[in-house]
Amino acid sequence: MLRLAGILYSLISTTLAGTAIIAVLVAGYGTLMPILWAAAAGFVISGPVAWVVAKKLYN
Repeated sequence: MLRLAGILYSLISTTLAGTAIIAVLVAGYGTLMPILWAAAAGFVISGPVAWVVAKKLYN
């Protein structure tokens, strides 16, 4: 299941980070730090999300 979670993480992390960056840009924060924080938050949040999705797919 760890392998499946790793594969899913690569897809989910880019999606969540991209969505967070777009949300920050739409909110009007166009400087570097908010964009980096949004990307980092997307990558961190995607770990547990990928694990839950892999668990549901595996079972």
